[in-house]
Amino acid sequence: MALIENAGLPGRLSAPEPGWTTRSDVVVIGSGIAGLTAALRIHAALRARPEDDGATVLVVTKDVLNAGSTQWAQGGIAAALGPGDTPEQHERDTLVAGAGACDTDAVRVLVTEGPDAVRELIALGTNFDHHDGVLSLTREGGHHRDRIAHAGGDATGAEIQRALIAAVEAAPEIEVIQHALAIDLLHAADGGVAGVTLHVIGEGQRDGVGAVHCRAVVLASGGLGQVFAQSTNPSVSTGDGMALALRAGAVLRDLEFVQFHPTVMYLGPDSRGQQPLISEAVRGEGAFLVDFEGNRFMQGQHELADLAPRDVVAKAITRRMHETGKAHMWLDARHLGAEFWEKRFPTILGVCRSHGVDPVTELIPVAPAHHFASGGVATDLFGRSSLPGLYATGEVACSGVHGANRLASNSLLEGLVFSRRIADVLPGELRSWADPVEDQRAPRIADADVRATMQTLMTDYVGVLRTEDGVRKALDELPALVTTTGALGVEAWEATNLLTIATALAGAALGRGETRGSHWREDFPERDEAWSGHFDSRFVGDSRFVGNASSADDSRFIGDELDVAFHPAPSTDPSHPVEPAGARP
Repeated sequence: MALIENAGLPGRLSAPEPGWTTRSDVVVIGSGIAGLTAALRIHAALRARPEDDGATVLVVTKDVLNAGSTQWAQGGIAAALGPGDTPEQHERDTLVAGAGACDTDAVRVLVTEGPDAVRELIALGTNFDHHDGVLSLTREGGHHRDRIAHAGGDATGAEIQRALIAAVEAAPEIEVIQHALAIDLLHAADGGVAGVTLHVIGEGQRDGVGAVHCRAVVLASGGLGQVFAQSTNPSVSTGDGMALALRAGAVLRDLEFVQFHPTVMYLGPDSRGQQPLISEAVRGEGAFLVDFEGNRFMQGQHELADLAPRDVVAKAITRRMHETGKAHMWLDARHLGAEFWEKRFPTILGVCRSHGVDPVTELIPVAPAHHFASGGVATDLFGRSSLPGLYATGEVACSGVHGANRLASNSLLEGLVFSRRIADVLPGELRSWADPVEDQRAPRIADADVRATMQTLMTDYVGVLRTEDGVRKALDELPALVTTTGALGVEAWEATNLLTIATALAGAALGRGETRGSHWREDFPERDEAWSGHFDSRFVGDSRFVGNASSADDSRFIGDELDVAFHPAPSTDPSHPVEPAGARP
């Protein structure tokens, strides 16, 4: 496997010089469950320290406070809260779903601290569903217990978002700037964080490009969904935080592990952008998959059948689509009845009906589509990245809890738990104020119009089903989409961020010569413990990209620009015992 050179991606985004400057001790980028939890907890922790009296927290959000992915979360939040359930059982389900690529310590943190974190959400004012005074819990794919707490039937994310926004609005010391795209980090002389540049639309004196000098940045900016032509993610999910971190020198990990949700409503071959999600909780309540002949094809595929982990179900649907030549399969939930649908899944019911399908009487057309990035900015157990002063939490981060495939409803929990942990350590680690140094990184920007072409390339060749030839084709064609003459603006900055992450993702997908979890290589259809471990990517030079570990070599370099390293690690899948990793051919 040859190294991939001269992709032409930027060392930083082309942008005007800042026209305004402000200061805040801590900047939180993102306003979903991860960002708002981080802001609230950091604010409280700073106020509790006399030496930090007067320290400030600024929340920066790309749109309005409730525009991110949290708002769209349907199923719920997973935690061992029910009778007979334990963190140990939740841990095992998470490790099995992660296909050997999870960090066991991170998973243990998630499942042991998760129940108290959810209880804190309830105390904050989140109105989870109850039955006869008892918290209602359901089951989703990969779980062996009912442990999914939900709100409003299928509006869990919206209710959590409402409660968190109310708490932030009740804390006037937390400043919020909406309609602000984070452009690039500013570096101090030691290479650590000294601030961040923003583009703000319509915030009075803070309009256009400006700079926020700070002592720490917490990335909570969400995922990369718009890399693909179809995604359940909202339009704001353009990989901005991951791209910003990569350009700043932080390590990204496990980008090849992209989860494709198996039951996304199929709207036709030409549908683009955000697609309607049919929550796994629908199958948890008894719905099942059938093909065009009415066959329940998940029977015999896995012990949990239709509630198998997402990668198993997505692959089974894709195989049956290929076998039958059909563009989608069907989800049958008619037996649930109108009353149940209206009470338990009112949002999904309304969405289906708005697209001409009544799930009370009709089958729902479904096909896999992008849903979640398990990889991201590599962090430790307290959200610290490899760059001093930069923390990451939620989908933008790779905390190690998801491995090669996220267990259903662990995403909200991850953002909640690890944001709390960042707040535990950040106040005691705040860097001294430092002036930003001159940015020597090479600027560049892509034309905004390349987005659709990039999305088609990534969907066709680096989507659910991957091959070496296909991924190489994507990597060969992506560089032509980068220019030095694109007009400056939000759409062009987003397109450049998407191209950056798409190229890195494709490079990691090319390197991993196996099928594991959500990474499916048709030319390497089996899991291979020679590839038990992680791909780490980091800019170390100017502006060109991307390289890849090609087989047994631990690291490869392209000049002094990008270091891509494969790090072996023992498998952590308790259902799949293997010999210790490291004996690669």
